[in-house]
Amino acid sequence: MRANPGDRIILAADKVDHQTREGIIREVRGPDGQPPFVVEWSNGHTGLLYPGPGAVLRITGPDEEESPTPATPGSASAATHREWLVRLSITTEGDETSATAVLVGDATGPVSASGDSHRSERDEPEPAIGAEVAAARALRHLAARLMAEAETEIAHRTGQDVHIRRD
Repeated sequence: MRANPGDRIILAADKVDHQTREGIIREVRGPDGQPPFVVEWSNGHTGLLYPGPGAVLRITGPDEEESPTPATPGSASAATHREWLVRLSITTEGDETSATAVLVGDATGPVSASGDSHRSERDEPEPAIGAEVAAARALRHLAARLMAEAETEIAHRTGQDVHIRRD
């Protein structure tokens, strides 16, 4: 990973339900733009960051927009690109499996949902199946939350009741 002073950095939390951290890289101490970085975090603290294996980082330039600029009706809009990360945490205890899905996206903060599964006494123990069912349910609930939030935002902006097709 390479960065420059002034780049914005977003660091996914190390646990699914924790907040993401974001800040501005103030100094690059490694050779050729490599870590470690001195980061001024959004909470006002400054610290040295050595991204470790498995760290999820996103670096944007200081002038990059996090959200698209609204286009005026009838005008062409510029393309935008966003990357969102969905993290799944799955726990199995006995015949019970639970999953939490967290969408780590824009500055609005993470959105999460959960799902569960229970193994029937008639079924053979197979933890992978319980994990798949719980994860699928958590992702389905996450999708429903995102659709509901989109409907609410559209209704707020337009002042009209909104229903988005679920296809």
